Amino acid sequence: MRFPITLGFCTMFGVTVALTRPQSKVAARNTGPNRRTPSPSSGESVPLAAHPQLALGNLTAAEDNDNLVSNVRTLAQTLHQCSKSTSAEEMKLNFLKSTTVTCNDGTPAGYYLRVSKGSRRWLIFLEGGWCCYNKESCDARYRSIPRLMSSTDWPLTQKGSGILSADPEENPQWWNANVVIVPYCSSDVWSGTAPKARQADYAFMGSLILREVIKDLVPKGIKLAKIVMLAGTSAGGTGVMLNIERIANLLTQLGADVQVRGLVDSGWFLDNKQPRQNECTDVTSCSPNYVIKKGLRLWNAVIPERCRQQFRRGDEWQCFFGYRIYPTLKSPVFVVQWLFDEEQLKMENIQLGSHSLTETQWNYIQNLGRDLRNSLRDVSAVFAPACLSHTLISRSNWLDFQVRGTSLSRALQCWDRSLQENKNSRPAARNCSFHLIDQCRLPHCNPTCPALRDQVTGQEVNMVQLLMNMGFDVQRISEQLGVAPRQLLGMLSNGG
Repeated sequence: MRFPITLGFCTMFGVTVALTRPQSKVAARNTGPNRRTPSPSSGESVPLAAHPQLALGNLTAAEDNDNLVSNVRTLAQTLHQCSKSTSAEEMKLNFLKSTTVTCNDGTPAGYYLRVSKGSRRWLIFLEGGWCCYNKESCDARYRSIPRLMSSTDWPLTQKGSGILSADPEENPQWWNANVVIVPYCSSDVWSGTAPKARQADYAFMGSLILREVIKDLVPKGIKLAKIVMLAGTSAGGTGVMLNIERIANLLTQLGADVQVRGLVDSGWFLDNKQPRQNECTDVTSCSPNYVIKKGLRLWNAVIPERCRQQFRRGDEWQCFFGYRIYPTLKSPVFVVQWLFDEEQLKMENIQLGSHSLTETQWNYIQNLGRDLRNSLRDVSAVFAPACLSHTLISRSNWLDFQVRGTSLSRALQCWDRSLQENKNSRPAARNCSFHLIDQCRLPHCNPTCPALRDQVTGQEVNMVQLLMNMGFDVQRISEQLGVAPRQLLGMLSNGG
């Protein structure tokens, strides 16, 4: 009977853990960086969650063997089922100890935490949600999406998905890490330091919120971490680049011997070089240049010093754009970016399915893919599918998307190996790529792209249907690309 067997294994496993825990330091010394475990990106021993010493024996010589991968996955799933009965997967809400660092409306800021006992890896996730840049845009934001400015209605628990999930099937590398979700309630791209001055005013304290979260995590064990991954989507991704060096320095000051890494998802925006009206009424349709320039003063934003030095006074806003700040960063950063980012298109008043495309708009879509591709060329670790979408790592189906046959999870694993090998002066692993950028020129030309939905009807459509509805001229675009119309339609229908 399966249940008694599983229960017996769990019981036996628990006894073995108790016996081996005092020897965890020995196990850590005997666990090489290339040992395959349910969490290949750890680079350290995880006695309670992974236990490679219990199940893998002498299999490390067959690290890339498919049978080993299958065995490890089975082990991880079994241990996951065991742990389900003793610890909740939900992350619990904790408000900051500091009452002076708050959300926009003065309510307490906080974070959600799931502790994985024995793990020395931490994943700190910054939520996205763009920003507001003056009283009018902030008032409108507070009326429409108050959860991005106040903690009043935050739930007491959250359950992570994608790379935040505790399920090893959904999240093969980071399922057993300590996970922190920091809700976005400062509307300042995680850069602000401005307190709430008057009752009618707003606070903008995103950078300070993140600092206080790190301090509050000290009693939870973050000083013992070996790896801290600072991750974020959209504005949270931009916030990773703005804060990663400051967080690395803070952890060092607190006495941690840790490598801080960044994972930037859909936060690699391009600044608009087209002429725009001086004022705009809707923050979602304002150019990012305009919004950031205005917001910097309101937020009292902190700009990383190495990037600030690259620009003259008044031009520091350029540090909010990935291709400008990335070369100034010392910490390793992995960039995840759809080449046809929907939020970047919205800033150009292009909402797919809502109206016919003008020739200028279609050209912008094509140029966006080209420009994003070029801007990522010198990024050492990147995953960039040619899809129309926004954000990836927190989706439950994040393993489905691939570039040149490689999933993001695999690319992150290869990146981790590279960092471990560089640290230990070992040769790089073969056939393990983490610089993955689609080269096809059309939107949604990658066959693994997520499903498209018409933004008017909400119905799922394919790329050909969507573009036809928006006035797509097959003959003209075929001539521009130098392909036959039938070949172009085939590319759009079949994903390249």
